[in-house]
Amino acid sequence: MLMIIMGIYTLFVLISIYTSVMQIGYVNAAKRGKAVLLSDNDFIKAGNYSVAKEKMGIASIFTDYIIFIFWIGFGVKFLENSLYFENEALLNIAIVMGFLVINSIISLPFGYYEKFVLDEKFGFNKSTMAQWIKDTLISLVMTIIFGSLVVWGIYAIISTFALWWLWSFIFIFAVVILINMLYPTFRAMFFDKITPLKNEELDAQIKDLMDRTGFVSSGVFISDASKRDARLNAYFGGFGKAKRVVLFDTLIEKLTTKELLAVLGHELGHFSHGDIYKNIAMVGGMLFAMFAIFGNLPSSIYAELGVSQSPYIVMILLLLFMPVLGFLMMPIMGVVSRRNEYAADRTGSELGGAGGAIELANALKKLVNENRSFPLSHPLYIFFHYTHPPVLERLKELGVDIGNVDKSALGAACQADI
Repeated sequence: MLMIIMGIYTLFVLISIYTSVMQIGYVNAAKRGKAVLLSDNDFIKAGNYSVAKEKMGIASIFTDYIIFIFWIGFGVKFLENSLYFENEALLNIAIVMGFLVINSIISLPFGYYEKFVLDEKFGFNKSTMAQWIKDTLISLVMTIIFGSLVVWGIYAIISTFALWWLWSFIFIFAVVILINMLYPTFRAMFFDKITPLKNEELDAQIKDLMDRTGFVSSGVFISDASKRDARLNAYFGGFGKAKRVVLFDTLIEKLTTKELLAVLGHELGHFSHGDIYKNIAMVGGMLFAMFAIFGNLPSSIYAELGVSQSPYIVMILLLLFMPVLGFLMMPIMGVVSRRNEYAADRTGSELGGAGGAIELANALKKLVNENRSFPLSHPLYIFFHYTHPPVLERLKELGVDIGNVDKSALGAACQADI
């Protein structure tokens, strides 16, 4: 049985690397062709950035695979034998959090490389080393504090209920919902400086959009995201009266008022269609499947690993295999999500009036330019990774004539120069 589990993880790694290799080959060929949505120079730069990110992703996947083999073959047993607490709850917390902290430390070089090498080279990084260290330490401390509480909760459930996997799923699902509610507040407290929107005219226009879709929020806020990153973004966070609209200052700076309202109209389209609840339901389905599988593993698995069938071992196995199930679920979630994006685009266009589609299309073009997003991707990569439709497809749906797009790069996708 252990060999089957190892085989499933290995297959996941091979498919992940294969899709990345195909993407690298495709982008390397496409960037030498006719530029789309970008200037010739920026088109090549965006392609180079996409390829560099994908190569880093392959290195990360391979590293995760080595770490997985370490934990399965030796690490879990070592951790179990190295830590001792008379209190069972503390023992479970120490072992699981030890596992998480070690993995977090191992991933730090990738975070550093992405921020201070890749993003620095391509002009995205605005953060200082001191800011990055501060953010990393805050994230680690929050992981330890809140992670320990979650581990304690699951330990208590496993120790109390025969059908522990079902109650654990309900508990974790509730935690996911709580995180969605509190995310804007915690981000404002520990990471970004968030202030109310002071542009009264823009604030009134945004609130008019919200009123027309029935969206009730605690206000419209501006995030000083430019101190870390040059990319454009915005998000709607929270539930009920805790909902808030947060605009990155970079978005305010680069988009016109009409373009900004078109983007927000798109996001409000998601709200009016109940997409956030659909997404949470899909995440719930994935979590349910995960707990159902690992809540009913045969005892022989633990014997083959040479470890006890303890709550902390169950939790570590769940954490190790969650990326696999997430990858398998992604195509299904991607299909639903891409359909939702088209519907939100239509709503955003309608909210913008006669010129709404044009303003949204202009905003999408600016997002591609400012975020240096390469507008072309291999179909296989889209299938496994894209939650949003390719921007060219979205522009077509909005009635924009993008001309003929050269697709000859598909023939070169298997010639990636890694």
